[in-house]
Amino acid sequence: MAAKIFDKETILDLTVNIIPLGIIVFFMLLFAVFNPFGFDFLASTISYGLLIVPLLALGVLTYLSGKAIAGDEKRSEVFLAGQATVPGSQTLEEYEEQAELSDEERAQLAEQESTTEQESTTEQESAATEQESTAENDD
Repeated sequence: MAAKIFDKETILDLTVNIIPLGIIVFFMLLFAVFNPFGFDFLASTISYGLLIVPLLALGVLTYLSGKAIAGDEKRSEVFLAGQATVPGSQTLEEYEEQAELSDEERAQLAEQESTTEQESTTEQESAATEQESTAENDD
């Protein structure tokens, strides 16, 4: 079986380019079937050229951008929609792993996270206390 180039997510990303490709093909077929302006070699060549050149360019651009998107998803971390710049957000892989965990494993994971948060809060409080004491000693 051949390897898939584009998965479902990549195709959804590429619909922005696939829809205009469909529109261009629709009008090419419409003008070929109904030919509303008659046939003049120069005018027909120019009008079809103005449809075919962008069709080919957009097709190549869509393919290359799809390969880039699919390759980037394999090489780097993938976040949920809108979460890439949020500090402390989960990657898609972490989210899927957490969804597969049993209730006991979720409780253990939540306990570990709360312990880590408490430790970091305690460290911040002790650092603030040290700064206050050094400020008082300086006075």
